[in-house]
Amino acid sequence: MSSDSLIGVYDSGVGGLSVLRAIREALPQEQLLYVADSAHVPYGDKTQAFVLERACALADYFVSRQAKAMVVACNTATAAAIAPLRQRHPDLIIIGVEPAIKPAAHLTHSGVVGVFATTGTLASPKFATLVQREAPEVRILLHPCPEWVRLVEQGTLSGPEVDAAVSGPVASLRAAGADVLVLGCTHFPFLRDAIQEAAGPDVPLLETGAPVARWLKHQLHQHGLLRTEGVGSLRLETTGHVPTLAALASRLLAPGLDIGETPERWR
Repeated sequence: MSSDSLIGVYDSGVGGLSVLRAIREALPQEQLLYVADSAHVPYGDKTQAFVLERACALADYFVSRQAKAMVVACNTATAAAIAPLRQRHPDLIIIGVEPAIKPAAHLTHSGVVGVFATTGTLASPKFATLVQREAPEVRILLHPCPEWVRLVEQGTLSGPEVDAAVSGPVASLRAAGADVLVLGCTHFPFLRDAIQEAAGPDVPLLETGAPVARWLKHQLHQHGLLRTEGVGSLRLETTGHVPTLAALASRLLAPGLDIGETPERWR
């Protein structure tokens, strides 16, 4: 393993591209491999055992590619699998994502914070522990939004269908007093404009891409694995339909990317 080794990033689908975008900006010289586990999207309605099984398979795949680090760019998978993954691959830098509860608790004036996420994230013991640790004095309102994941996965990022899906949940949490909203799923930043419109211009919307990228950079530096020379690279893979990922990635990230299938063994 060296500084030239790749960094693996994965999500159930294309939501993790919001995290990948931040990683590319913070670490432009790194070799990045992103896997969209689209054959199994969404994770939010899957059992914890299944999500863990997929996490282990993809971690094993990244290790087979001599990865130096792995980013679990999915809140549901982080909640279900991050601790077992670190036990399985103790020499691999493994970073997860979690809803931005701590900064939300610092920002709120009303003492009420709204969290949008998947059912899997909101029901997890890890999320309950996070809230208890970081925001014991704050009232946390939870709203599962599986429909938002579906919209992003089909590339519907704006328009009447999005506005209809977003307006109800946002209005509900705002009416209950939430003055800070947490986007607790990596898919949701791609609906940011619609969510902001529904919430109002002065309501902070907190996501996790930039903090994760900063922490990844710190960890690489600490381990002497930060790549500081050369040109970075990016390859996207999917366990699902390559043309679908290509079309979505061109809209959500950039056109003309190197895209292919994840090897069958890891699908």
